[in-house]
Amino acid sequence: MPESVSVVIPAYNAERFIAEAIESALAQTRPPLEVVVVDDGSTDGTAAVAEGYPGVTLLRRPNGGIGAARNTGVAQATGDFLAFLDADDVWPAGSLSALLAEAEESGADAVFGQVVQFGEGRADDAPTAAPIASAGIFRREAYDRVGQFREDIKVGEFIDWWARAQEAGFRVSTVPVVTLRRRIHTTNTGITQAGSRVDYTRVLRAALERRRQQP
Repeated sequence: MPESVSVVIPAYNAERFIAEAIESALAQTRPPLEVVVVDDGSTDGTAAVAEGYPGVTLLRRPNGGIGAARNTGVAQATGDFLAFLDADDVWPAGSLSALLAEAEESGADAVFGQVVQFGEGRADDAPTAAPIASAGIFRREAYDRVGQFREDIKVGEFIDWWARAQEAGFRVSTVPVVTLRRRIHTTNTGITQAGSRVDYTRVLRAALERRRQQP
């Protein structure tokens, strides 16, 4: 029986872009089992846009950051795999098909594709391979071994989680396919949360401390 994938879309004040993100998830050539949008305390029309799509589950929560929003969505998800799509990004139509086919053939816990960065007024960047949350899928049972995303940091939450996944012995594979179009714009989290970049240092220190405690 083919394995299923749950899509979790964390969203905060993403009214401008979230329709495109949702539509790219729903238009996959291998459709997801479910699409869960988590409105993380938005003050714009994000929730209203998401509610307009039949079959999309909308969850609302007070603003807690992307880690908390992803954790809320994962708690609702029921698929064999998890896929995280940021509300301002887009999946090409064959993304889930390519990632799931590789996961089923290889037995990998995580599969990543390539990323193209794009934005208004700029040419597309060349595809690059990178372990970015929205460019891959993650086997649910393996995800549960690692545990939730940290909720006490504003940036670097996936870097922290991925470090813990590697320490847990995640089996990883890749596909030479563009699975994510990552939008560059003035409200990217890395820009709006520039004052929180100390969180990257906290993530690094936590990883080093875990390594010191290994026998």
